Amino acid sequence: MSKMPPTNGPIDRLGRGVRDLRISVTDRCNFRCVYCMPKEVFGRDYAFLPRDLVLSFEEITRLARIFLDLGVRKLRITGGEPLARRGLPTLVSMLAALRSPDGEPIDLTLTTNGAALRALADPLRSAGLQRVTVSLDSLDETTFRAMNGVDFPVSRVLDGIAAARDAGLDPIKVNMVVKRGLNEGSILPLARWARAERVILRVIEYMDVGHSNGWRLDEVVPAAEVIELIDREMPLEAVEPNYPGEVALRWRYRDGDGELGIIASVSQPFCGACTRARLSAEGKLYTCLFAVDGFDLRGLLRSGASDAEVSGAIERVWTARTDRYSELRSAETAGLPKVEMFALGG
Repeated sequence: MSKMPPTNGPIDRLGRGVRDLRISVTDRCNFRCVYCMPKEVFGRDYAFLPRDLVLSFEEITRLARIFLDLGVRKLRITGGEPLARRGLPTLVSMLAALRSPDGEPIDLTLTTNGAALRALADPLRSAGLQRVTVSLDSLDETTFRAMNGVDFPVSRVLDGIAAARDAGLDPIKVNMVVKRGLNEGSILPLARWARAERVILRVIEYMDVGHSNGWRLDEVVPAAEVIELIDREMPLEAVEPNYPGEVALRWRYRDGDGELGIIASVSQPFCGACTRARLSAEGKLYTCLFAVDGFDLRGLLRSGASDAEVSGAIERVWTARTDRYSELRSAETAGLPKVEMFALGG
């Protein structure tokens, strides 16, 4: 197993350093996925953030540089839908130019719904993006359109994935959120397709992110059920994580032909090894996907704070961190008014 380098940065109260920074570049999204932004709640007239409240590329890059000094080695660009942010390749080039204090290049990747990848894959790769993860919840047209909430065709996402491969954004990962009663019948077809296409499928348990998706425990398809289903047709064996704190449980096919990931936040919580911080589009720092509130970094930046002052504020937030929501999840916690996933960057 490859290990991430030791950190000289802040350690939270459970002994976890900060290794991964997820950067939301916009809260806007052109999909209305049932598990994130259900259209019944977030209609066409939903008011997203005014542009002047969204961090500029320069502000994002400055904060990323500060986080690198604190131990971060992986930057993931998210949203909303990040490809909806105008001029995104410019930001990618700015982030790609950053280096860790030891001079090593950083891991720079992006998660997208794939709708605009055909046009942007080449510019993003040229700007320095290394890898891409695409959300794809079904290959079945009817099911996919129902899940994305805007009647978007699956063929255009598949074309975006092909464009990413052609551009050299490799390896490509595909995220599938499974909600019982809606798309569990798509697990095997997607697993077969992923093997044939040489992409890494990651099956994600339906989670109680935010407070608007109507989450219920009986709609979760547990990781063990997913593994059993796929293993019956395509035998699997467990693989060691790539690094401590990796989110996905790794499996590979016993015939050596491909890999599968399972993100089991509900049935097998991994909070104890969580090294992720989240920066929202409006500049708030969140220390958990299930956070109720965040710390305002944008206010510090725009009030003239020095890098040292911003770094000190981040350190204070991180060293006070005790988050382990998934280990404590209950009927009561699931109903808390948590920040919506599209607002804090997933």
